[in-house]
Amino acid sequence: MPAMKEAQPRFKTIQQFKTDYAPAIFSQYESTRTGMRVVVVDQKGPKVYGYFALATEILDDSGAPHTLEHLCFMGSKSYKYKGVLDKLATRAYSSTNAWTATDHTAYTLETAGWEGFAQILPVYLEHVLVPTLTDAGCLTEVYHVDGSGNDAGVVYSEMQGVQNTASELMDVEARRVLYPEGIGFRYETGGMMHALRKLTADRIREFHREMYQPKNLCLVLIGEVYHTDLLSILDEFEDSILEDIPPPDAPFKRPWVESKQAPALNETIVKKVTFPEEDETTGEISIGFFGPDCDDHKLTTAMDVVLSYLAGSSVGVLENTLVEKEQVCSTVWYNTDVRPKTVVWFTLTGVETEKLQAVNDRFFEILRETVSKPLDMEYLSECLKRFIRQIKYGSEDSANFFADVVIQDHLFGKRNGLDLREVENLNTAEGLAHWTEGEWQSFLRQWLSDAHHVSILGTPSAEMSERLDVEEKARVEALKERLGEDGLRQKQEELDAAKAENDEEIPEPLLKKFEVPGTDSIHFIPTTTARSGLAKDMGRLDNGIQDLIDKKASELPLFIHFEHIPSNFVSITLVMTSSSVPVKLKPLLSLFISNFFNTPVTRDGKKLDFEEATQLLEGDTVGYSFEPGPSNSELLQVRFQVESDKYETAIRWMKTYLFDSIFEKTRLQASLAKMLADIPEEKRSGSQMLRAVDSMVHFSQLSSGRARNTLSKALYLKRLSRLLEENPDKVIADLESVRKTLCRFSNFRVLVASNVETLPDPVAAWQHLTTPLDTNTPLESLGKVRDVLSERGQNPGGTSYIVPISAIDSSYALLTSRGLDSYTHPKLPALMVATSYLDAVEGPMWGAVRGNGLAYGTNFLRSVEAGWLSFNFYRSPDAFKAFQLAREQVEGYANGSKKFDELALEGAISSIVMGFADTQPTMGSAATVSFINQVITEVGKDFNDEMLKNVRAVTVEHLKEVMEELVLPIFRPESADLIVTCAPIMQEALLKNFEEVGFRPKIQPLTTFYDDYGLKGIEGEDDLEEEDEDEDEDEEDGEDGDECGEDGEA
Repeated sequence: MPAMKEAQPRFKTIQQFKTDYAPAIFSQYESTRTGMRVVVVDQKGPKVYGYFALATEILDDSGAPHTLEHLCFMGSKSYKYKGVLDKLATRAYSSTNAWTATDHTAYTLETAGWEGFAQILPVYLEHVLVPTLTDAGCLTEVYHVDGSGNDAGVVYSEMQGVQNTASELMDVEARRVLYPEGIGFRYETGGMMHALRKLTADRIREFHREMYQPKNLCLVLIGEVYHTDLLSILDEFEDSILEDIPPPDAPFKRPWVESKQAPALNETIVKKVTFPEEDETTGEISIGFFGPDCDDHKLTTAMDVVLSYLAGSSVGVLENTLVEKEQVCSTVWYNTDVRPKTVVWFTLTGVETEKLQAVNDRFFEILRETVSKPLDMEYLSECLKRFIRQIKYGSEDSANFFADVVIQDHLFGKRNGLDLREVENLNTAEGLAHWTEGEWQSFLRQWLSDAHHVSILGTPSAEMSERLDVEEKARVEALKERLGEDGLRQKQEELDAAKAENDEEIPEPLLKKFEVPGTDSIHFIPTTTARSGLAKDMGRLDNGIQDLIDKKASELPLFIHFEHIPSNFVSITLVMTSSSVPVKLKPLLSLFISNFFNTPVTRDGKKLDFEEATQLLEGDTVGYSFEPGPSNSELLQVRFQVESDKYETAIRWMKTYLFDSIFEKTRLQASLAKMLADIPEEKRSGSQMLRAVDSMVHFSQLSSGRARNTLSKALYLKRLSRLLEENPDKVIADLESVRKTLCRFSNFRVLVASNVETLPDPVAAWQHLTTPLDTNTPLESLGKVRDVLSERGQNPGGTSYIVPISAIDSSYALLTSRGLDSYTHPKLPALMVATSYLDAVEGPMWGAVRGNGLAYGTNFLRSVEAGWLSFNFYRSPDAFKAFQLAREQVEGYANGSKKFDELALEGAISSIVMGFADTQPTMGSAATVSFINQVITEVGKDFNDEMLKNVRAVTVEHLKEVMEELVLPIFRPESADLIVTCAPIMQEALLKNFEEVGFRPKIQPLTTFYDDYGLKGIEGEDDLEEEDEDEDEDEEDGEDGDECGEDGEA
C-alpha cells in the first residue's frame, strides 16, 4: 500500500450518506482550488471502478469530442509517449477505456484492488487534463490518407463502420428534428466522415482547453476505496497541473445547464429516412417525445413505470398489441435520454416496409385507446413494485450500478448535492403507489398520447446501397487524381513521419519507476459451496453450509449445487444439455426458447392465458429468462431471480413452464412472426454474420448452437411458419418431443445462489419440480463441444470465404486454427500469457494494426472446449493489410527477431489477474463462476488460483514455443480457416490479396450457408430463390451472439 499522508483541507466534503436498500455508502467531495468533484461509492468487491466524466458540448459534427477520447491516450505532459498510460495500467492489474456520448466524455479505469488504482490514477488524470495533442497523433488517430489514396485513421474507421447504418441515420435525423441549430444535442459528437476529413489539430486543442478543465470534471469511484489516500493523491496531482490549466477562477459556462435550452415541439413531424440495404422487405420506426425535466425525480420515475406498463414485457399494452396479437413488428422497446428535457424513445423493429406509416399510426391509436379506457391499475401497481425490486437487485448484482446516476448528476444536477441525494432511498418511487388512476391517465396524456412527437420511418433502399458504393469509389478516385503520384507520395511520407514520432520508444526507467502492485488489496468475493442429491457424487464438502444442507436435506436425489452468498435475493438456474434433441428437431429450439415464457399454462388445475400468467410471474419475480449457457452454447438454462421469501414460488413457476405450458397455434405464430421479422435486421451486421458463417462452417448439425443460427433460421423458420399454418398438430407434436427430450430428471442440474441460511427448505422445496419425474435414472453427461464439430471444425485449415454485405462500409475477419483442448494442458498457461501479451492495449497487435488505422480492434479467442485458437479483426478498412501486419508480429516473436519485453510480460500476467477479477465482480457472478468451474468445465473451485501460479512460472522459451506451435499457424493458409465479411466494394481486392499469400477464398452469398435441416418447402415454390433475389450479389446476416456456437474462454 502506498504511503499515505494527511488529507489537506483543499477537498471539502459536500455530503456522505448510506443507501437504505443496498450496501453502498456515498461520499461527495469538491476541490476548493479547482472545483474538481469526486464521488466515492464504497461497496465490497475485487475491483475498483473509476469513471472520469466531463460534460462536453459542441455545436458541430466535427467529432472533436470523440477524437479526444482517443488522443488523450497518446501521452501527457510528464509522460510524453504513446501507450505509456496503458503499459503502466496493464502492469497494475488495470484496464482503461473511454466513451463519447452526446453530452459527455467518460474515461474509465478498472483495477483489481485499490493499490493498483491508486498508482495509476494521477498518471491517468494527467493524460486527460494535460495531454500532448500532437499533430502526429491527430494524423494517425483521427484521419489520414495513405500512399495508396485510401482513407484511414482510428476514429475515421470507427465512424465509417456506423455512419450509414439504419440506427445511426435514423438517430441523426431524429435529433435534427428535435433540436434546432445552436442546441448541442442536435449534433453527431462522434463525427461525420466528411467533417472528420476536414477537422484540424488546432480545433481539437481548442475544444480541449475549453471543456477539459478540473471544474468540469467529476471522478466517480466505486469499490473498496481508501479515502484519505485518494484525497492526498488528488491534492498532489492538482499541485502538478495548476500552471497548465486555465485559471481556476476564470469565468466558465457550465455546459448544457447554462446553455440555450431546447424549445418544446410545437408540431408532430413524421419523416422517412432511407438506409442502404439489399433486402427491402422490412424497416423500423423510431418515435421520440420530450419528457419531464431530469431534475423532476417524481415525474421521471413515473415515466419509468409508465414505460414498463406500456412496453416492458409481452403483456405491456404496446408490445402485446403490436407484436403478440397484430404481429406488425417484431419488438417494441424503449429507452430514455437523461437531459434537461428528457427524451423518451420507442423503437419498433421488423416492420414491413409498405406498412411503416400504418404501424406508426396504429402505435398512437393504441396510446390514445389506452388513456381513454380504465387503466389496469393492478398491473400498473405491479409494474411499480417490480421497478423497485429491480433497483434493489440491480444495486446488488451490478458492481457499477450507480455509475450512470452519478455521471448524470454531474452533468445536470444541482451542485449542492440535493439531486444526488435521491439515490439514498426509494421514497420517490414508493410515493407513486398513492397516485390515483386519474393522475396516471393525466400523466400519460401530457407526455405521450397527446404530446407532439417525431417519428422516423427507417426505409431500406437497395438503390442507396448501390449509390453509396458508386459515390465512394468516385470520391476516392477523384482524391487520387487530385493528389497525383507526388501528392500520394507526400501523404505517405507525412504518415510515416507521424508514425515514427508516435512510436518513439518509452524509456525503460520510466516504466520501472512503477512497480507491479501487490495483490493484498484484491479482495475476491468468497462463496461457500454445498451439494445435495446427485451433486454429492462430486465429493463431500466440509463446511457449515454443507452441514446445514445435510440437516435439512430430504431423500430428494435432484442434483443441486448451492453457492452461499450474503444476498437478499435468490437466483436459481436449471441447466440442461440439448445433445439428446434429435437433429431434425434442433432448429425447433429457437421457437421453443422464444415461446417458453410467452404461452398459456395450466396452474393449480386452471388454464391461464399467457397475459395472465406473465402478469402473475412478473409479480413474483425480479427477472426470468430461458437462454443458452452457461459457458457452453450446447447447454440451455432456465433462470429466475426472486426475493428470498419467494424461493419456493420460483420453483413452482419453473415446474409450471417446464411441464405445464400449453403449445397453441396462435402463440406459436406470434413467436415465429417475431423471429422472422428480425431476420432482415440481423442480416445487417458484419461482425455478427462473421460469427454466423463461422458457426455454419465449423459446427455440424449435431450442434444446437448452429441450429439456432440466423443462417439456419432464415430458411427453416419460413418453412416452419407455413407448416404451422397447414399442419399445426405436426409442429406441436414436434415441440412436445423437444420438451420430452429436454425435461427429464437425468438432464437437470440446479444452481441455487443465495443466503442459504435464510431458506426454510432449501432442498425439500424442489419436490415441486421432481414429483412427477422418474428420479431413478442416472445423471446424463453434459457432453463436449468437440463432439458437435464439423469435419472442418475438427481439422481447420484450407477453407476460406469472403461474404459481401451491403449494409457495412468496412471489413471483419476471423482466422481459426487448432488450439489446446484441455484446461490441464501443460502449454495452456504459456498460451494464455502469449495471447495476453499480444492483445495488450498498446501491445504488439494494437501498435501494428490499430496504431496504423487498419482496424478498430483485434483479439485472440481461445476455445478449450472446441480445441481452437482464433484471431479476430473488426471494423477494418482493409482486412488484408491488417492480416499482414498481425502476421509479421507473430512471426517476429516466433523466430526470435522480436524480443519479449520483460515489463510487458509482467503486464500480460497482470492482465490475466484482471481477467479473473472481471468474471466475478459481484456476489452473483462469483457464485456463477464457482458453479461453472466445478460443474460445467470440471476444473475445480480453485482453478483460477492454480492457473495464476502457473502463468507466473511461464518463461520466454515457453512463449517462443507456443508462438511457433500454436499462434503462428493461425496465419498460415494450410493450418487456418479464414472468414471475411466486407462491403461489396472491398471483395475483389481482398480476394486477390489473400490469394497471393496462399489462401483460396471463395466469394459466396449468405444463402450458400443456409441449412433447412431436412424441412422442405412446397413443391414448385423456391423460397431459397426468393432469398437470392433479396440479397443478389450481397448479403447481410446477423445472428444473436448466443447463437453462434462459439464456446470457451475469450
